[in-house]
Amino acid sequence: MTTPDVRARRIGTEGEPVVVIDHFVPDPHALRVFAATQDYGPAGRHYPGIAASLPDSYMRDQGALIATIAKQVFGMSAGLSLLEARFSIVTMAPSALSIEQRLPHVDAVEPGRLALIHYLVPDETGGTAFYRHRSTGFETIDASRRDPYFAALNRDLAKHGAPESYIAGDTPLFERITRIDGVYNRALLYRSSLLHSGEIADGTSLGSDPQTGRLTITGFFAG
Repeated sequence: MTTPDVRARRIGTEGEPVVVIDHFVPDPHALRVFAATQDYGPAGRHYPGIAASLPDSYMRDQGALIATIAKQVFGMSAGLSLLEARFSIVTMAPSALSIEQRLPHVDAVEPGRLALIHYLVPDETGGTAFYRHRSTGFETIDASRRDPYFAALNRDLAKHGAPESYIAGDTPLFERITRIDGVYNRALLYRSSLLHSGEIADGTSLGSDPQTGRLTITGFFAG
């Protein structure tokens, strides 16, 4: 059995850590089989697609590794609590996206929050990109930056407009600082305050079938 391969790297001028974990689970195929049996509904939280429940074993089996990384890389030694974890599939056509869904975003501005994405598509269909907001220079948005960031962003949108599709690379508003490929059975762990977006390339299947669509697992944690 292949053991997880954990690598931490720092990105951008703010030097925030992003942890890449290859071979994250022993049997990703079993997760895909389980995903195909679930009932999916709107994901909410501005996610451009649908979501379904995970098997109970997922966090039981992966929780110890996530907690170890949270302590060793992110300095979260007081313990980690699960806020939410689910299967997710991007299904929304570019023409149906809201402005928020066409821009990089953060998952939370509160301190001590982490986000997980686990890629479950055997043929790579894009990964995750991290961004710098050009006019402020921000790569992370915490509570102290939230108001000035959105004020600047609204000025930028009034001047330049938003992308017409899923963001992919540099724009007048944002600079892509790094991109991490969505390799099968790879997971990423990063602070929820990092500006990021899924890389949804042209030609990506936007169907709702978990066997053929862009199936991932997303998780959110507090420490």
